[in-house]
Amino acid sequence: MAAEPLLVLSLDEARQQIVADHRLLTELVKDRAEDELTAPYPVDGRPLGDSCESLRDLVAHVLMWDEINLAVIAEMTRGRRHWSQDPWWEEPAIGRLLNAAGVAAGRVLPVELLLSRFDVVHRAMVDELSRHDDEAWQAGLGALVQPAMTVPGQRPYRHAALHLGGFTAAHP
Repeated sequence: MAAEPLLVLSLDEARQQIVADHRLLTELVKDRAEDELTAPYPVDGRPLGDSCESLRDLVAHVLMWDEINLAVIAEMTRGRRHWSQDPWWEEPAIGRLLNAAGVAAGRVLPVELLLSRFDVVHRAMVDELSRHDDEAWQAGLGALVQPAMTVPGQRPYRHAALHLGGFTAAHP
């Protein structure tokens, strides 16, 4: 059975989803004390986010992937493949190790710095996307970027929402 063709969102739609996903997590963590951010929080671990035990961990996890995805876009626009697209990173055990390392790195940083970095990287992502036009996006860049920034089988560009238990493919 052939795989369904990828329905690439427009550049504007992709940007809107990225902004909405960031806003969702930002609104959840803003104005919370550090002890609230590090307290146990029910994070949906699907498919490989099971190292997240708190909101701080979720911010670190999503931040790591935002940084990776920002580099993916930069590499793709230069005609290069990013390391994260090598097949071994698709192995669940390897993916879990990478995710656990990203969460562990976030636990080392003071919460204030982690949240600042989360916002700075998000702004960089939005800025990077604004440097491209929809014609180039639809001509191929979007078809390369969207799978890199989307959990398979889920709504494109909604990483935090997935781990917060909402906005899955079946639940827009």
